[in-house]
Amino acid sequence: MSQLPSPNSLPAGPAGPMSSSLEPQPDRRQFLKTTAALSAAAALGPLARAGGAYAAGTDTIRVGLIGCGGRGTGAAENCVRSSEGVTIVAMGDLFADRLAGSRTHLAGRLGEKFAVTDEHTFVGFDAVDKVCALPDVDLVILTTPPVFRPLHLEKAIAAGKNVFMEKPVAVDPAGIRTVIAASREAKKKRLAIVSGTQRRHQQSYLETMQRIHDGAIGELTGGFCYWNQGGLWVHERQEHYTDVEWQLRNWLYFSWTSGDHIVEQHVHNLDVMNWAFGGPPVKAMGMGGRQVRTDEKYGNIYDHFAIEYEYEGGHRVVSQCRQIDGCAGRVGEHLVGTEGTSDPNRWISGAQKWRFEGDERNPYEQEHADLIASIRANEPLNEGERIAESTLTAIMGRMSAYTGKLVTWDFALGSTLDITPTDWSFADHRVDGVAVPGRTPLV
Repeated sequence: MSQLPSPNSLPAGPAGPMSSSLEPQPDRRQFLKTTAALSAAAALGPLARAGGAYAAGTDTIRVGLIGCGGRGTGAAENCVRSSEGVTIVAMGDLFADRLAGSRTHLAGRLGEKFAVTDEHTFVGFDAVDKVCALPDVDLVILTTPPVFRPLHLEKAIAAGKNVFMEKPVAVDPAGIRTVIAASREAKKKRLAIVSGTQRRHQQSYLETMQRIHDGAIGELTGGFCYWNQGGLWVHERQEHYTDVEWQLRNWLYFSWTSGDHIVEQHVHNLDVMNWAFGGPPVKAMGMGGRQVRTDEKYGNIYDHFAIEYEYEGGHRVVSQCRQIDGCAGRVGEHLVGTEGTSDPNRWISGAQKWRFEGDERNPYEQEHADLIASIRANEPLNEGERIAESTLTAIMGRMSAYTGKLVTWDFALGSTLDITPTDWSFADHRVDGVAVPGRTPLV
């Protein structure tokens, strides 16, 4: 792979390599029709034992962790603490040092609920295959960098595993279509999929959104959502790293590994807006740039975005996300209706004024508790298509900001843009420079 061009240069070209083939895709109306059918509890029926509902003869849920960074380690602990009878039995990661650190941490925190032997630890690009091949793994946690999510979900469902997967679930439209296909296959196999959008499992959001959908603020007319904060971590390059190893360790800062922060982080807020409006937007017009984080260690992503999303009926949502130190912070959502307004995390103003005052469990645990309960009740949750929809909402905003063009939902869903490697190894992978609106083509 050639060295990353200077972030201060102005190269033309797409965000990354593209695939050349595209199967016919459903239009937006059909997509909405199928995703609207998803519910918090799937229809009753026996779970297939292709790789496990849970271990035969026991109520124990045996978990394999794939992706042992900070979020993966946290998710594994959340999963175990969420429900009785959950044990971590296998681990896999691309890097041995990350796996070892996570293993030590979890062993110290979880005690007898951590039962990973040397024989059930795997390192390398094929670690996902080895974890999924274990017959005693019932549930896999997919928490690698987002670029891997479509492939790993596909492999997990093929192996008959229930899945918890972190958001976002892809970095490009090609990956979104893989996630949709795998999620539909999971429904056929009666396998559960829950994504790391914990607001969907948080009691304050659930109760507030129910009131909104029941008409507490009248007809929705628009909204605002934000994830504005300071900078995050950086993994500095070491002399012995190859280009690809450094990019994968510093994955937050490359569009091909993270999708950019509008996809990797702001997807939470966009998922809430889609929840409120009952589906994804019809179009997006956005802008953004790279004003402060211009050093090579920040890869090729932007440091700020502003997107206007238009939903059915002409209703508009203004979206902002920023990762720049020294600026005002704001993370949340705000909805406007004909009879009131709401921050859907806990309050409503207007004629039906209301505020959530109840108790709620840590939503990072609640999402795992809901997943495990659905497996044990033979009512497998399947959030795969819904989170694919929200991830594509973020991707279409990025596509608009990168190119300076208006992007419709139908165009994004059918786009040939594919920025993932063709060879999953440490071999060279081309990385383009920073996208330039008006010069980077819309693909």
